Amino acid sequence: MTDRIVAAEFRAEPSLAGWRADDDGAVVTFATGTFARGLELVNAIGELAEAADHHPDVDLRFPTVTVRMTSHDVGGLSRRDLELAQRVTQAAQRLGVRVEEAG
Repeated sequence: MTDRIVAAEFRAEPSLAGWRADDDGAVVTFATGTFARGLELVNAIGELAEAADHHPDVDLRFPTVTVRMTSHDVGGLSRRDLELAQRVTQAAQRLGVRVEEAG
């Protein structure tokens, strides 16, 4: 039994507005505004990832943090990606960080 999901399942989750997903993975960029706030978000993501034993790619830049989710063991998106993405989004919201608008 696998926890693999398709991109449409990920995109259908209302709490993940702003995440872009295809069947290989999902990505979001958060507009942190400052490097210090970005570092706070990265640290929060690190704690969440360790607790879940599921580790996204995280890219800290001034003034953004980009997060990429994929599950190599299933060759794409999994329920673990969806659940961790929800937790990451909640952490960003607690820090007052918003998803960067595409454009």
